[in-house]
Parts: sequence; C-alpha cells; structure tokens
Amino acid sequence: MTIAAAIFLIAVGAILRYATNINVEGVSLDTVGLILMIAGAAGLVLSFIQEAVLSNRRRRRDAEAEEIAARERAAAERPEPPPREPPPPRY
Repeated sequence: MTIAAAIFLIAVGAILRYATNINVEGVSLDTVGLILMIAGAAGLVLSFIQEAVLSNRRRRRDAEAEEIAARERAAAERPEPPPREPPPPRY
C-alpha cells in the first residue's frame, strides 16, 4: 500500500465516521469508518517501514559498489612488476 492510498483510507474513514448522518440498515457507517481509519493507519506505518528498509538496501548497495570501484581503481594504479628474465639454459 502506498502512502497516498493509506492517507486516502484514513480520510474516507474519518468522513464516514464523523461527517455523515446516513443510516443504512444492517451497516454501521461509524464502524466502517473506524475500520477504514485503522487500516489506513496500519498501511501508513507499513509504508514507512518498507521505505526505510528499501533506503537501507539502496545505501548498502551503493556503498558496496563504491568499494568495488575503489579496489578496481587501486589495482589499475598499481605499477606492474618488471618482467622476469627467463632462466639460463641448461646444457
């Protein structure tokens, strides 16, 4: 659930709970509004938790990529060892 959807559920629930005087037989709109507000609040909390987890993953992935790039740069800057001379021939 997105943050916008959670806020929408909270708003619709509040309207049903506090701003309507409609009586529907067999359905309590106050209860429906309360349920929608609770569902919206739960969705909002879960959306924030999900966003925090994803941002941590992105941060960790970027740090790992930077570390790999730094190792590759260091390896490229390292001078190559001088070539080895072949061993003398054996007779």
